[in-house]
Amino acid sequence: MLRPMKRFILIPILWAALALPSAAEKLSLDAISAYLNSFETASGKFTQVNADQTIATGDILMKRPGRVRFEYNPPDEALVIAGGGQVAIFDGKSNSNPTQYPLRRTPLSIILDRNVDFARARMVVAHDYDGTSTIVTAQDPENPQYGNIQLFFTPNPVELRKWIITDENGTRTEVILQDMQTGVQIGSRPFNIVFEAENWN
Repeated sequence: MLRPMKRFILIPILWAALALPSAAEKLSLDAISAYLNSFETASGKFTQVNADQTIATGDILMKRPGRVRFEYNPPDEALVIAGGGQVAIFDGKSNSNPTQYPLRRTPLSIILDRNVDFARARMVVAHDYDGTSTIVTAQDPENPQYGNIQLFFTPNPVELRKWIITDENGTRTEVILQDMQTGVQIGSRPFNIVFEAENWN
């Protein structure tokens, strides 16, 4: 009679032991903030999945605070630059000036901040773990109407793998990062909207 009883007692203990590694993999908000603040520059490649399920690829350059550049591969003739507090969208199929709007109106500004602090009140609205990645959903606490950004981080070492932006209109755009390198040498010209506008096309 003792052996079956011991077996049933051990089952929940074993389940708890098996669950511990997964729980331990969930990254803290402090660890994620520290990772993002550990570098100013990064470069790599990206795959973008748009709301209509079309896919685009290209190269990304990031220089915190406040600067990022998305160069799209053919057949997409597009360029998106954030710099000087503005976001500019260049359309290669148009001869008009780039469309511009304030960087603060996009949730991407959260990770481009000089000092990322996910412990800031009302910034993080969800902090989850899906078995592989820690997922942080963040918004501008002063302007939640601008939308939010879901950030996916893997551990050991901590690395940002992708993000999903839901903008103020509810449109979702997913960006998957590949071959990201941090601490690379990047000048300021790639983020100069005025220079790019003068030389575009």
